[in-house]
Formats: sequence, C-alpha cells, structure tokens
Amino acid sequence: MKLNPSCFVCKYNLLFMRLESRNVNGDKGGLAILFQNKNLLVRKLEQKDSPLLAKWLSDPRVLEFYEGRDNPFDQDKVKKEFYDPNDYVNKCIVAFEGSEIGYIQFYLLEEDTKREYGYGDEVIYGIDQFIGEAAYWNKGLGTLLVTSMANFLLVQKKADLVVMDPQIRNARAIKCYEKSGFKKVKLLPKHELHEGEYRDCWLMEYRK
Repeated sequence: MKLNPSCFVCKYNLLFMRLESRNVNGDKGGLAILFQNKNLLVRKLEQKDSPLLAKWLSDPRVLEFYEGRDNPFDQDKVKKEFYDPNDYVNKCIVAFEGSEIGYIQFYLLEEDTKREYGYGDEVIYGIDQFIGEAAYWNKGLGTLLVTSMANFLLVQKKADLVVMDPQIRNARAIKCYEKSGFKKVKLLPKHELHEGEYRDCWLMEYRK
C-alpha cells in the first residue's frame, strides 16, 4: 500500500526543517538538518564528517555492496569524492539517538538517465545510502531511513517519484526497500561496474 504523504507526516511524526535555518537545539547557525523522524535525523554532510566516511568506506562489510571491497577509501579519497563544491549531489549524514550511523545522498536524475530508464518529464530524484555502523543493522532503521527520505522528497522537493538501482544480488537491501514501499519496475542488465564485474541491477521506484 502506498503512503499518502500527508498521512505519513501524521503517522510517523515526521519533522521537516529548512536546510539553513536551525540546529538540533533550535539555534541558528548550527547543523543543517533536512528532517527528523522519531529518533532518526538526517543532516547535511560537513567537513568534520570525513573521518566517519573513511571509517565506513574502509569496512569490507559496507564495501561489499557500496563502492566495492577493491575500492576502499582513506580521508584523502573521501575529500576528493565527497567534498567537490561543484557536485550536484546532496550528501547527508544519518544519525540515530544522537550517534552518526550512516550516509544518504539524493539528486535530481539527469535527462539522459531518465531516458535510459524510460521516463518522461516527471520530477525524479535518485537516492543511495548505507548504514555504516554494523551494530545498527537489522533493526529496521534502513526501512525508516528510506521511507523518511522518499517522503521528504515527495513533500518538500515536489518529486513525482523516487528511484534506486540496487544490485539484484543485494537481497537484504531489496527486501528493505520493498518494505519501504519501493517496487521493482525494470531489470538493468550489466548496469554497475562493481569489484571488476558489470552487475545486474533492479530499477526500483516509489511513487506518490
């Protein structure tokens, strides 16, 4: 069953906040928060977060499906890949109960990608994410994160739909996304180069 965005706000007490306006304590000039849902908070990536990304993206358990175990990151590589001021991707840190636990990014799909996927003039956002702290796996936080972000994009960014393209072998992630309301809509053969092989992926979408 698809969630109505207005019902989602009521049911899950989802708090949307302006990016530049407030920090966790409500003071101006602090952390740039996108939204908070229960004890889950998503904020903009900051310079101080580079050690966290280097830690998470050197963990083989995370790299198995994100970037690849043959492609670990150190802080220099993190700064090069995640802190380009000209990048159109919106990069964010995920926190739960005050602890940083993962990463999520969102971006408008480019016209070439929309055509490749078979879409027209809709407003479409893509998202990618991981929980970097293994102690927080299998606790339902991935589902909460993905559902919250999808509805943030539908409500705040006026998206018509939100898409992801997980590798078909990533069964745990696909199950999480399906629980969040995403549906498989198209097989993408040999879509992603990962650990030296082109991997098949699913195009999954979340609609209003």
